Amino acid sequence: MTHTYKYPRPAVTVDALILKKTTAEVLLVKRAGKPFKDCWALPGGFVEMDELLEDACLRELKEETGLVLNQVEQFQVYDGLERDPRERILSVVFYGFAEKDAEVKGGDDAAEAAWFKPDELPELAFDHATIIRDFLKRLGQ
Repeated sequence: MTHTYKYPRPAVTVDALILKKTTAEVLLVKRAGKPFKDCWALPGGFVEMDELLEDACLRELKEETGLVLNQVEQFQVYDGLERDPRERILSVVFYGFAEKDAEVKGGDDAAEAAWFKPDELPELAFDHATIIRDFLKRLGQ
């Protein structure tokens, strides 16, 4: 499928907000490349032309952390005009829950992957601190 447009349009990414079921720890990855190299962020990335959003999220989650989930649920779309310094990007955020003993490791363009307590999060890339705060507020935490 090829499209040609005269006007600029945003790119679409997905982010995975994954919590451990019993501890509510948040899964983060340390970015291996620019922008925000060496900063922590939610696992995620660009949607490929031939994949559905949920599939893209599950793929990025596996590639960046080794964690395999069967499904995630859509939370919200983040569309801040300057949320990414590369270009105009809309991010569809999905959430899911992992078992308390879920192990993760950095892969693909993630240098590391680790679990963090919600009240002990490191400085985060993009608008990911806002995303996590919004989600935890919705959960009532």
